[in-house]
Amino acid sequence: MNERRRLAGVVTSNKMMKTVVVEITRTYRHPIYKKVVHSSKSVKAHDELGCEIGDQVQIVETRPLSKEKRWAVETILKKVSAPVETAKGE
Repeated sequence: MNERRRLAGVVTSNKMMKTVVVEITRTYRHPIYKKVVHSSKSVKAHDELGCEIGDQVQIVETRPLSKEKRWAVETILKKVSAPVETAKGE
């Protein structure tokens, strides 16, 4: 195994070609005030697996692929269940 950083997050957008936006959430205790803090950030990741919105994915850092892409989707941890399409008027 290599020493690249790996993070888990949720896909929030897949409208680009071979690129997804992954939101990474982090919960930690503030060092001074001892209050629980929730923080999140969004990163763009290269996607060869065909992720959908809502999928939980594991991303790994990589060489710069474009101006903003420094991550790549490694695995899909949990697929989102596909919503059932219903016809209007039935």
